[in-house]
Amino acid sequence: MIMAAVAFLLGFILCSLFGVPYISMLKKKMIGQYIKDVAPEAHAKKEGTPTTGGVFIVAAIIMASVITLCLAQKMNSLALVVIITLAFYTFAGFQDDYIKIKGKGNDGLTPRGKLFRQIAIALLPTLYLLTTNSASCNFAVGNWVINLGWFYPILAVFIITGASNAYNLTDGLDGLAAGCGVPTFIACAVIALLLGNIELAIISAAVAGALIGFLEYNKPKAQVFMGDTGSLAIGGLLGTLAVIGKFEFFLIFCAAVFIVETLSVIIQVTSFKTTGKRVFKMAPIHHHFELLGWSEKKVVAVFSIVSLLCSVLAVVLFVLFSKGII
Repeated sequence: MIMAAVAFLLGFILCSLFGVPYISMLKKKMIGQYIKDVAPEAHAKKEGTPTTGGVFIVAAIIMASVITLCLAQKMNSLALVVIITLAFYTFAGFQDDYIKIKGKGNDGLTPRGKLFRQIAIALLPTLYLLTTNSASCNFAVGNWVINLGWFYPILAVFIITGASNAYNLTDGLDGLAAGCGVPTFIACAVIALLLGNIELAIISAAVAGALIGFLEYNKPKAQVFMGDTGSLAIGGLLGTLAVIGKFEFFLIFCAAVFIVETLSVIIQVTSFKTTGKRVFKMAPIHHHFELLGWSEKKVVAVFSIVSLLCSVLAVVLFVLFSKGII
């Protein structure tokens, strides 16, 4: 518990400190975000806002995690695989952002190219789990255990890749991805602590702290965007923590907002292709509420509160399942 708190504080302090020089460098280099023509009109004013803020978020997460893990004497292969997975997703996201910046547009990696990278990276923690954990193919919910056999690796890769994409889709408003991510990662830290997995609790807490530090620069009107550098990486890390920690089922609840954002896109695309009609005014769903007249701050505040409530529910359900009450 104490070491998780240390990681949280370190993540917050380091991200807060790294933000100032990094944003200053981005402004000097004129590295800014390009806004899609299909985005709501109010987003046009965000054109040119510095992006790739995920670089200093991830730097803070890794440094805070490594320092705390070493202090707790928990810097082992499990922690190393999680951190390396985070680094790989960061590189993939940065490549996407770099292509957009270089091309002075909003088209980065092709969807197929991005998905290929996400799946390839997801294989690392999945293979690690399969080779080190005798119960790796078990899908456990409290005392209910199902051995999924060969299907589990497919499910694990799907969860990690899906989480990466879901977090990426949610990163569309100032403070939205970070605001929803803080309670989600705190829930992951609490669940990991209850499972006795100190390594994952420390890393989760470091992420939560770093995201709070980032919010100072990303709250409306944002000074910097995390970009795919941050959103792909943090989402991939979220899925990795759930898979490595074996609390995949509870990710449904603590990541509910990200899942709904993804489902809104799937529903919108499917409906338009099959019927020619749109279910939402715009997807992901946070844009739908914007076009209904909600202010950006209201959307972010409501979604963040919903994420908090869902994260609390995830922890409560975990405890109830663990004690056999459910």
